[in-house]
Amino acid sequence: MYFEFYGLKESPFNITPDPRFLFYTARHREAFDHLSYGIATRKGFIELTGEVGSGKTTLCRAVLSNLNESVRTALILNPCLSEDQLLRAILMDFGLEVKGTDRLDYFEQLNTFLLEQARLGHNVVLIIDEAQNLSPGVLEQVRLLSNLETDQHKLMQIVLSGQPELQERLSRPDLRQLRQRILVRCRLEPLTEQEIGEYIAHRLHVAGANSHVRFHPRAIRLIRKHTKGIPRLVNAISDNCLLAGYVARTRVIERSHVKKALMEMEPV
Repeated sequence: MYFEFYGLKESPFNITPDPRFLFYTARHREAFDHLSYGIATRKGFIELTGEVGSGKTTLCRAVLSNLNESVRTALILNPCLSEDQLLRAILMDFGLEVKGTDRLDYFEQLNTFLLEQARLGHNVVLIIDEAQNLSPGVLEQVRLLSNLETDQHKLMQIVLSGQPELQERLSRPDLRQLRQRILVRCRLEPLTEQEIGEYIAHRLHVAGANSHVRFHPRAIRLIRKHTKGIPRLVNAISDNCLLAGYVARTRVIERSHVKKALMEMEPV
């Protein structure tokens, strides 16, 4: 309803993981580079952690979109699966028709696919999002996937993306074999006050906002206080701030507009 008023072509603060809106802080750029490096050099296991709403899924999608056509990818968004269900989900996300009825059949089909990709000179990447929800049994299943390799390199690079609880889960003694195989680790941190201002300006720019739309430093300071720098929460509050600004017919979002937005929202 406020698109025309602000000159927007699309919503700047959607919470969907659109890589176009990814704002690279120094830590986000470092994580992006680490993920890209781990995939390109076939390190096998890569770990990405960060708080809820910190931008892990968006970052993973950005990495995937930056890979060349010789890389085959699969992205598992729902990790609440059994061992067999996970294997079936992986096969389907690689575009394969699942054959057989048990785990050995699935492993054989996956191994055949990976060997064929290696013969073609292709790399293969599997990203498992929300990996902190994987059961110990499924995590062990994931470890076994890393046994699919040639004499030179791993046939599949596996990115485990999850909340800080993932690190706690991997610290279990029975998962030490998996933990020892993770060669690349990166973590996303909350945005600073300055980064929040740059983040908001970036998303407004990508969405096509005119140059008169801006958030006052006092407004950004209050947003930082209530969101603790979590991008998803910044999006939610900023969207409501634009609505408050539209009602007041101003393109400069002040502290008062943030307060009004907070009153209209669930506590964050």
